[in-house]
Amino acid sequence: MDISLDGWNIVSADEAEWMPWAGSAGEARAKMLGAADGYTVVLVEAKPDYRGSEHEHAYAEFNYVIDGTVRNQGQEMKAGDGYAAAAGSTHADFATDSGATYLVIFKI
Repeated sequence: MDISLDGWNIVSADEAEWMPWAGSAGEARAKMLGAADGYTVVLVEAKPDYRGSEHEHAYAEFNYVIDGTVRNQGQEMKAGDGYAAAAGSTHADFATDSGATYLVIFKI
């Protein structure tokens, strides 16, 4: 069987390097797990008391909580929860008191 990888960006999490993840307070780090057509898949580990910066989404954004809890737009989210934010929406509230690991997909 001839399997093509044209158009694919497959990244081994074990080989991806951690980099700082921006926020308005607290610490977080991230690994880029793939990118295509301007979208990026990122694994984020946020320490307790991490707070995201307020911003407007120019494109849709998707999130899946793997571990821990986050507060997103006033809603408590736990492992297994996710969100989809439409282009033009404003992200005014994103924080974790306990620390969290989550996957976020966005376009810059």
